[in-house]
Amino acid sequence: MSTARPDDQPPELAELTLLDEIGPLGDCLADFEDGRINVFGGIPGERVVARIVRYRRRRKRMVSGLVLEVIEASPHRVPAPCQYFGACTGCQWQHVSYSHQLVLKRGYVERNFSEYPSLSSTNIEPCIPAPSLYGYRNHARYTIRREGSPGFVNRITRRFVQTDECMLMAPGINRLADDLKGRAQETSQLSIRYGINTDDWLIQPRLKSDDIALESGQSHYTEKLLGREFRIASPSFFQVNTEQAERLAELVGETLGLSGRESVADAYAGVGTFAILLAGSAKRIIAIEESAAAIRDAASNASGIENVEFIEGKTEDVFDSMEAHPDVVILDPPRSGCHPTVLEALVRLAPERTVYVSCDPEALARDLDVLVRGGFRIESVRPIDMFPQTHHVETVVLLGCD
Repeated sequence: MSTARPDDQPPELAELTLLDEIGPLGDCLADFEDGRINVFGGIPGERVVARIVRYRRRRKRMVSGLVLEVIEASPHRVPAPCQYFGACTGCQWQHVSYSHQLVLKRGYVERNFSEYPSLSSTNIEPCIPAPSLYGYRNHARYTIRREGSPGFVNRITRRFVQTDECMLMAPGINRLADDLKGRAQETSQLSIRYGINTDDWLIQPRLKSDDIALESGQSHYTEKLLGREFRIASPSFFQVNTEQAERLAELVGETLGLSGRESVADAYAGVGTFAILLAGSAKRIIAIEESAAAIRDAASNASGIENVEFIEGKTEDVFDSMEAHPDVVILDPPRSGCHPTVLEALVRLAPERTVYVSCDPEALARDLDVLVRGGFRIESVRPIDMFPQTHHVETVVLLGCD
């Protein structure tokens, strides 16, 4: 619960110099009192006046800063186009030029790699830009307040921000959210998933009000990637940027350079995106996924493809008991990275090529350190921007093993 100053008291202000480092949430860092604090809305090297917010989170005292005034601006500062920027913290970098966002993302990957001697000399290639800087998200998670309107909660102040639109969302999501405005009082959380290439959608939970004409409570929706239709159930993971998900699949294929003779293990396979799109380039693919809903989706999505087998189970369990040595492994784990047992099994299996797709540079560096010390070598590291205007970055790493 927030313990920030009440509105009738003057805010606590501080003049800060922002350090040349980005924190794990995309905020700048600054020296303050006896330590360092995160400062939202700045750019490294700037001199700013920030509002200091003191609060408790999980019984821990926290201090953060919110930029109110820029005294010495970075040359990379641009006007944030969204009227809610700063009040809503969903975007961290709308005030940063896009070319510099890519530099910061590459730098964040480099910084995490530099923490490990085994990775410190690794070359990080430039970040692949996104074709659409706004309107790219196919999934929105809204908070609903009593009046029934959707919005978001500021992660620092914990205040609710009602929004008429979100500039990151696909126009179809904003249209659906607008249709629900003032009518969704029966729930406190609302998820909208939208097929950018199909105009199909999924709204959860089911809304029973007679005032709502929109279909809701669907079990799944469909989307197309590279011309192939994918069924995606409500609990199943799917990349939030459809355009870049297509580029990511192409990048994984280009990076692996499959000849058609390889056996491939696709770990954390989700709804089968990589396995299905790469099936025509491999001899055989075993796709592993622990989510029962995602496995059902994947089996449906792979209809007509005979060289892909789906195994329902945890990757660590399947890899630990795997006897056949795949030629190629694809890793696309959740943000937390790979289970230690998966890494141990990889060292034992020693595939010729492994592609590791990660959305968290910190977890990626930790896992790569284990693999490199276990005999793998890093052949390429390529960040790709799946999330413009935010600090998040995807990274595709190719590993070899003799």
